[in-house]
Amino acid sequence: MIKEINPFVVTGKIEPEFFCDRIDESARLIKSVTNGNNMVLISPRRMGKTGLIRFCYEKPEIKKHYYTFFIDILQTSSLREFTYLLGKAVYESLLPLSKKMAISFIQSLKSLNGKFSFDAISGMPAFNIELGDIETPEYTLEEIFNMLSMADKPCIVAIDEFQQIAKYPEGNIEALLRTHIQKIKNCNFIFAGSERSMMQAMFLSASRPFYHSSDIMELHPIPRDIYCDFIVSNFEKRHRCIDRVTAESVYDMFSGHTFYIQKTFNEAYADTLKGERCNQYTVDSAIDNMIGLYETIFREILSNIPEKQKMLLYAIAKEGDAKLILSAEFIKRYSLASSSSVQAAVKKLLDKDLITENNKSYSLTDRLFAMWIKRIY
Repeated sequence: MIKEINPFVVTGKIEPEFFCDRIDESARLIKSVTNGNNMVLISPRRMGKTGLIRFCYEKPEIKKHYYTFFIDILQTSSLREFTYLLGKAVYESLLPLSKKMAISFIQSLKSLNGKFSFDAISGMPAFNIELGDIETPEYTLEEIFNMLSMADKPCIVAIDEFQQIAKYPEGNIEALLRTHIQKIKNCNFIFAGSERSMMQAMFLSASRPFYHSSDIMELHPIPRDIYCDFIVSNFEKRHRCIDRVTAESVYDMFSGHTFYIQKTFNEAYADTLKGERCNQYTVDSAIDNMIGLYETIFREILSNIPEKQKMLLYAIAKEGDAKLILSAEFIKRYSLASSSSVQAAVKKLLDKDLITENNKSYSLTDRLFAMWIKRIY
């Protein structure tokens, strides 16, 4: 028996039939990078940046003619970690496509000579480098870029959460990367980021190294009608039913955030048998299950947050999208200490990635976390 595929994919590769819309965005991204440009992709967390990039990588005009690489640097905190992730991603992407290029890559990393082991059967080197093996990250990074510039096919490198490099302790990372990228004629870059103000400052400020170096595209929620058509259609194609108003309620609940909508209907679809109807009770149960799975983690997060930060977090969660958080009215409404303490708490919560800011409006980065707080507090 062939296992039925859940059409609401939340992890891994998304086949075209399960990919909702993004027709204009994918066309623009592909046009930009295949015509020698770099692209900046900005959107809130979990709006579908990663899925869009990987979807474009599978398009014939890219897959047949380019080597493609992807790294997410959100958890990195230094140039050493950045270099390690990039090197690992390049090698692991090349290995199944071209053993010749994979070996050439290893040979080009002269700063890591003697650090590689070899498979006894295949004779292929294995990228078993430890982070501590990278003793001179600036030099190793230069070697990686030099190798990409000499690859036998053009390359596309996507760096997700690119704004993270501005937080590294080394003060020259933007200039260093910009210098390397300017020299490479065989490679184009996609710089994706979720912190809008930081990304705009990096690429639109005349004083920064990446000023006007790339095309810029902001990723907005998929239009409500298109997304709800997609949801209803995928239920109906597989002999299940769902009221459009139910699909719309979930879209509105999560303000069009792709991940949360997909995850809700992934759960709800799994709970709806053939011939049955997915109703509001089904999706509410799915959301309850999702929140329940993370409750222990949410409590652990709160246990590590000082009281003043916690009080502001509660206030922002209750607001949904909190504006004018330094105003006397907001501070009084939520019994916060003072505008200066709110200012300090905001900075800490942003640094911890617990909240996000967009046009002076603040919200919790994790929508499920916000929903849980509103239920508990």
